[in-house]
Amino acid sequence: MDNFIVSARKYRPQTFNTVVGQAHITTTLKNAIKNKQLAHAFLFCGPRGVGKTTCARILAKTINCENQQADGEACNKCNSCKTFNEGTSLNIHELDAASNNSVDDIRTLTEQVRFAPQAGKYKVYIIDEVHMLTSSAFNAFLKTLEEPPPYAIFILATTEKHKILPTILSRCQIFDFKRITPNDTVEHLQEICDKEGVNANKAALQVIAQKSEGCMRDALSILDKIVSFTNGELSYHNTLEHLNILDADYYFKMTDAMMDQDLGAALLLYDDINRKGFEGDLVLNGFAEFIRNLLVCKDEKIAGLLEVVESFKDRYIATAKKLSAAWMISALNILNEAEINYKAARNKKLHVELTIIKLTYLSQAVELVNEQGISKKKVAESARPVAFKSIRPIEWKEAGAGNNKTTIAPVQETEATRLTIEAGVPANTASGAAVSTVKAEAEIQAGAPSAPTLGALLKIRKQVAQQKSQTNDIAKPLTQEALQKAWNGYIEKLVEQKNHSAVTNFRLATLRIADHKSFEIVVESNIQQKFVEQERAALVEHMQGFFNNKTLAYTILVVEAPPESQHPQERPLNSREQYLKMVEQYPLIKEMKERLKLELDY
Repeated sequence: MDNFIVSARKYRPQTFNTVVGQAHITTTLKNAIKNKQLAHAFLFCGPRGVGKTTCARILAKTINCENQQADGEACNKCNSCKTFNEGTSLNIHELDAASNNSVDDIRTLTEQVRFAPQAGKYKVYIIDEVHMLTSSAFNAFLKTLEEPPPYAIFILATTEKHKILPTILSRCQIFDFKRITPNDTVEHLQEICDKEGVNANKAALQVIAQKSEGCMRDALSILDKIVSFTNGELSYHNTLEHLNILDADYYFKMTDAMMDQDLGAALLLYDDINRKGFEGDLVLNGFAEFIRNLLVCKDEKIAGLLEVVESFKDRYIATAKKLSAAWMISALNILNEAEINYKAARNKKLHVELTIIKLTYLSQAVELVNEQGISKKKVAESARPVAFKSIRPIEWKEAGAGNNKTTIAPVQETEATRLTIEAGVPANTASGAAVSTVKAEAEIQAGAPSAPTLGALLKIRKQVAQQKSQTNDIAKPLTQEALQKAWNGYIEKLVEQKNHSAVTNFRLATLRIADHKSFEIVVESNIQQKFVEQERAALVEHMQGFFNNKTLAYTILVVEAPPESQHPQERPLNSREQYLKMVEQYPLIKEMKERLKLELDY
């Protein structure tokens, strides 16, 4: 039984023309070989499995080929090419920097560089995963990389270009490899299937290409697994089952149930998916990707971003026409939030079902928002300012004035008057009087009696005059008795508010009249001062209202009481003091203690 060789190794490209999806790299290298413009150091960077190490080996073989082709390819017939294909060439050295990343490993490499090749023109050193080298190893490699011998060529390969020192990057020609497109992957897989005699469905190959995410090595590994699983028959359903991918047909059915607002059908469909062993986060992620593809189908400009099986493209386009962009964007937001919170949910199944319920009734929410937006727009457009006509002067007779006539001039409408009338708010200023006059004249023109309207105008004038007279009332004189009365009145307010701490401190304060517009509040400590200061706003309003004097003010003075006025506070005697006082009054107690040899607990 022959040893099995995986497709990634068996069908590894041997020439530049067989490299898939990297035409911009291979063309540049072939032209450099033909024109003899080879650099002494190359840096191949890009994602995994896209051909970096393969291109490095092909370059090493081609530059040592004894019979180079006109297009810059190797002949694969000379002794150098044969030894290279067999893996016995002495002109190529590969170093895995992931496991040989120390300074000693680089020093060993630089010592080998001093020896010229025994056969061929160049010695090629391929350092894979070069970003794994330590800083010391990079620094030890700098001088050799900058000025190598004319026969030495270094090819560095890495998947993480940003981890390489800038001093290394500046000494290399950098080639950026790109991900392989799904179409190129499908064509390459189809060629291999034809060579191996595998009956492969194109839809299955497209699923493999999507799953590999631009990595040819992964695509070939998946192909080998599925061929072994299906015994050489690559079908769409077998591929989905092996890769644990949910069929897009489920998502189409679920979308139809949601558009019909059939919650039962949607939940039963998810239960069927759950019974097949698919996790909830996989369902949420797959459905989000499905909605994204539908959204892409809405715009012809970005239709090229649609990466689905060709047999489903027409179905995607037809379904996208039924859905609105607002619904799809809202659905994507809900699915994204549900996927983020999936790990924190205790009941995973219930979490997914709640998301399905939201999506099922999402169309009602979108319609409601649209209707509210239209109604608001209509109301805003229908609002128009009231148009007022200019009012002509009128003549009216005063009661008991005989034939004397009085002419009322038309009131000029100001901007403030117009806005007040449009808003329907009664004005209490001069503009309000103008509004009332305008209304009165309008009613007079319409034949309404004038006395009630003019009476309302006079009533407004009386109210304004009354307010002025109230402000001009004579202030009450500031006396000690009246001051104490007002102070006690405020204390009663504090009692009603149950502010007992403030009541105690207010009662301890004393009042003194400074002049006819101010008085002093004398307190004994800073604590009393703080309690009085806390009530400043309410206290000022109360005192000014009591004396009808808006200019009334007060100051707070802290005057500590003299020590002789402070009465010493009595405290209870402790055990020792009680014993000494008893001995002072009754000396026999001490004698009894000594005779009985008693000990007191002080």
